[in-house]
Amino acid sequence: MRIALDATYSIGANLSGVGVYSKELMHGLAGAHADAIFHYCYRPHRFFRSFSSSIPPNCRRRLLGMPLSCGLFHGLNQRLPPARGIRRMVSTFHDLFVMTGDYSTPEFRARFTAQATDAAARSDHIIAVSAFTARQVEELLGVEPARITVIHHGIRRMPLHTAVRARENVILHVGAVQRRKNLGRLIAAFEQTGLDGWRLVLAGSAGFGSEDILRQVEASPRREAIEFTGYLTDSALADWYARAAVFAFPSLDEGFGIPLLEAMAAGVPIVTSNRSALPEVAGNAALLVDPENTAAIAEAIRRLAEDSELRGLMIEKGLQRAAAFTWETAVAKTWGVYQKLD
Repeated sequence: MRIALDATYSIGANLSGVGVYSKELMHGLAGAHADAIFHYCYRPHRFFRSFSSSIPPNCRRRLLGMPLSCGLFHGLNQRLPPARGIRRMVSTFHDLFVMTGDYSTPEFRARFTAQATDAAARSDHIIAVSAFTARQVEELLGVEPARITVIHHGIRRMPLHTAVRARENVILHVGAVQRRKNLGRLIAAFEQTGLDGWRLVLAGSAGFGSEDILRQVEASPRREAIEFTGYLTDSALADWYARAAVFAFPSLDEGFGIPLLEAMAAGVPIVTSNRSALPEVAGNAALLVDPENTAAIAEAIRRLAEDSELRGLMIEKGLQRAAAFTWETAVAKTWGVYQKLD
């Protein structure tokens, strides 16, 4: 069986959630199915950069868009190339928040919508990373449920810190510094907690609307207690997960929410939103709040910071929940989709 995958987003040091998904799925599939041939397809600006890393022996590099002779192509980020020499097409949809909220420029929104609409129409099958995203694909793009399979993300293996580290008075957020992540309200909530001696650490690169967030921090009465780390390597990120006492993720819109799983697996109790895909991922292992209610965010953070018994309960539930999300399961279910189309 010859399978082609859009490997574009798997290249680079600063991988997004889509990049992590692409890399984990590509190498998981190749490792689990050594008798299959996989074509890793890259857009031109990433093709030559791909040679800096090795690929499994049953994989080949290709330029995306060139004619392919393969049974199936899998677009890993809700877009598809021309179907030249391809018999079946699958696409993964991560989220559609660009279409539903003011989280990007009008130009990007129009381009994204066109690509997503095209991929939905031409896919023989669609993989949605959450039931929430599946519903959006149905409602916004008119795809019938029979053509959609929900396959959750797994949790990636992060560097282990063998040294025993005491938790610090740190409230951690992981994700791009952008409007959709609701950092304006998180910062205001931190100011309202009245937690002396605590810090708010915002780990992630700058995104859409970051200028307003930076200005808010500069004007904050807690300015000295708020830290931006920028994008972190896996090792540095694992270190912050090991140090933090509370994880706050009050995002306005998420197709999945990988940082929730990472925080759970690292033993950090969570405050997160009661909307989009976040309740689906968090289950009963987090305190859920209305992300537009700053006072509710502040109260939930304060509860976790001050109640050691509640922290312990949430940590225990989080560890159990995180263990249920594995990339091995995601790979097996994805292969099952391929088999149905073969």
